[in-house]
Amino acid sequence: MNLAPAVAQTPKDPVASPALQKEFDGFIETFRAALKTNDSAAVAGMTKLPFMNDSAIRDAAQFRAKTYATFFTAKNRACIQRSKAVYDRDQENNGYYSVFCGQHIFVFAKTPAGFRFTDIGAND
Repeated sequence: MNLAPAVAQTPKDPVASPALQKEFDGFIETFRAALKTNDSAAVAGMTKLPFMNDSAIRDAAQFRAKTYATFFTAKNRACIQRSKAVYDRDQENNGYYSVFCGQHIFVFAKTPAGFRFTDIGAND
């Protein structure tokens, strides 16, 4: 009879494959370069539209007017440029990266077209 205490295995944090990490690194480098020059058109081109499945933000012009102007302040652009992106998986086991900036979480996910900026969430 084995009386050794059972050791609970803590779940490991998800880790992106090297290929996925490399692809994301290339994407985020380009995204950050666009933020550095405040290039809203380039950011819109790297965004999954309609943004957050909102029909009111279905094209680049609407994204630039309604989302970029509101959320991509100088402070948030600087934060995204310097902050580390964190890899995680959602309930459906889809991988994504998040950058935490103040009250906002900027989310990037792989789509059929490659990585895209996909969501802004509340950092609570």
